[in-house]
Amino acid sequence: MKVILLEDIYKHGVAGEIVEVANGFARNYLIPRGMAVQATPSALKRARKLREQAEARRAAYENKLNELARIIDGVELIFGRRAANTGKLFGSVTTKEIADALYEKTGVDINRRRISQQALREIGTFDVPVRLGTEISPVLKITIVREEELADFLAERAAAEQGEAEGEEGEAAADAETEVIPRAEVEAAIEAAEAEETGAEEE
Repeated sequence: MKVILLEDIYKHGVAGEIVEVANGFARNYLIPRGMAVQATPSALKRARKLREQAEARRAAYENKLNELARIIDGVELIFGRRAANTGKLFGSVTTKEIADALYEKTGVDINRRRISQQALREIGTFDVPVRLGTEISPVLKITIVREEELADFLAERAAAEQGEAEGEEGEAAADAETEVIPRAEVEAAIEAAEAEETGAEEE
C-alpha cells in the first residue's frame, strides 16, 4: 500500500514522503497511530507541505547536532586507575564512565552506546569518537594515568592551563556556567538526522 508519512519513521522515510509498505503494517500500525495516511489524491496535496515542515525541523536538529559536536570535540577526560608494570589496568575505563565524565565536564548527556569504543584497559591517551550521526563524530581525548600519579598529573595540567588562561578571565567566567543538555534532547536530534538519511537513501 502507498502511504504518506505524517512523521519521520526510522528506516521507512520522512514526513511528507510517499512510501510503499505492507498492507498490514499500514492498516494495523501506521494509520491507526496517526503516523501515516493512505496516498489518496486529497492526501497527496498535503504531502509537499508536510515535507517542507519536516525538512525545516530536521535542519534544526542537524544544527543542534553540530552544536553538540562543537562542544564536546577535543574534550579531554582524565582517569586514574591501578595498573600493572606493563601498563595494563586492573579493571578498565568503561563507556559509561566516559559518558558520565563527559556530562560532568560539559553538561552534554550522551548515551554510552554512542561512544564508539570498547572499554579501555591500559595506561595511555586514546582518541574516542562519539557517534552523533553518519557524518558527525566528534572525538574525545581519554587520558588514563596510574592512580598514584593522578594528583600530580592533574596539578601539572592545572598549572599549565592557568598559564594559558592568563588574560582570559572573562572567557573563563563564561565557560564556568555549563549548560545542561538532556539525553532525550540529544537522542531526538540523532534520531531525526537518521530518519533524514534513511529517507534520502530511499528516494
